[in-house]
Amino acid sequence: MNNDNIALLEQKNYKYILGARIKNESKSITKWILSLEKEDGKFYEYQKTATSRLIVGYSQNRAKKDRYNREKGIKRLEKEYKSGSITKEKVNKRGYNKFLEISDDIKATINYDKIREDECWDGLKGYITNTNLTAKAVYEQYSELWQVERAFRITKGTLELRPMFHFTKKRIVAHVCICFVAYKVYKELERILKSEGINLSVDKVLDIAKTITTLKINLPISNETILLLR
Repeated sequence: MNNDNIALLEQKNYKYILGARIKNESKSITKWILSLEKEDGKFYEYQKTATSRLIVGYSQNRAKKDRYNREKGIKRLEKEYKSGSITKEKVNKRGYNKFLEISDDIKATINYDKIREDECWDGLKGYITNTNLTAKAVYEQYSELWQVERAFRITKGTLELRPMFHFTKKRIVAHVCICFVAYKVYKELERILKSEGINLSVDKVLDIAKTITTLKINLPISNETILLLR
C-alpha cells in the first residue's frame, strides 16, 4: 500500500489496518522505533498524521524467527561466495543480497556491518491504522489476516472457482454470489465436523463423497422410487 492508495482510503472514509514497512520510515521515526524497550507483547504508538497512527510491537517469537532466517541466509551466502565471487543466478536469492557488497564484475563480499544493523530490528513489527482501536486490538485484527488468505486458497483450490468472463452486472453479481455460497457451505461443513468431534478435514470428506454411488430403483408393483447409497 503506497501513500496515494492510503489517501484514497481516507477520502472514502474507510477504516484500515495495514502492515507498516518500518525500516523505510523517516530517520526520526526509525530512530524512535530503535529506541523502544523490547518487551515481549508490548506495543508503542506514534501519531504519524492527524488521522493515522503507527503502532509498533515486539515479540520474542518473531525475534527468534527473524534471527534464525537471517543466520540461515548468511550461511548460504558464505558458502556460495567462498571464491570471492558470486554467479548471476545467486544474486537476489531469497533477498539476502542486501548483506552483500557487489561490484560491477560481480565480485562479492559480505557486509557484516549491515548484518549487525539488521539485528536491531529483530522482533519488531509495525502497523498503520486510522481506527480508534487499541494497539493490542489492531494487532489481533491484523493477525486474523490468514483467515482471508485461507479463504482465497480454498475458493481457488478446493472449490475450483476460477474467474469467469462476464460482461453484465447481473452475471457478475450471480458469479460472486455462487462463489460466496460455495464457500459458506464449505465453512458450515467445517463447523459441523468440529462440533460433532469428527476427526476429518473438509477436503477428506469431499473426497469420500466423490466415491459414493447413488442407485435409483423403481419398484414395479407400488411404482415407488427409492434411493440407495453405496
